[in-house]
Amino acid sequence: MSHDVLNPTPEYLAFWRERHVCTLTTPRPDGTPHVVPVGVTYDPEAGLARVISNRHSKKVRNVLAAQDAQDAQGGGARVAVCQMAGRRWATLEGRAVIRTDEASVADAVARYAERYGRTPSPNPDRVVMEITLDRAMGRA
Repeated sequence: MSHDVLNPTPEYLAFWRERHVCTLTTPRPDGTPHVVPVGVTYDPEAGLARVISNRHSKKVRNVLAAQDAQDAQGGGARVAVCQMAGRRWATLEGRAVIRTDEASVADAVARYAERYGRTPSPNPDRVVMEITLDRAMGRA
């Protein structure tokens, strides 16, 4: 079932505010999918999902490699985040870029702390993967 990225149903949005481990799928340089567990925050007002990570992680390297390849075409890496609980599931898709500026990282950490109920330990190598969303689907 499709959902409006910017105007999700109350049930869909509530599901994204519950505490769930999610998956992130990024493209490897050879085009195969790389799937890892992550924490995700969804900001429908801005049309964004965010994932915090270490700048040296494989998922970040995948996005940076795809971002470099896509820059000539004006977009980031095509990625998807997904979560499920029983028969409920939700997927968000879009183009990801890596943000390293302090304000973006601090905002993403605060959003993560709100959703997951804990503040991550300080990490000078932390970055945020910012996903500009263009597709939402699921049953929540």
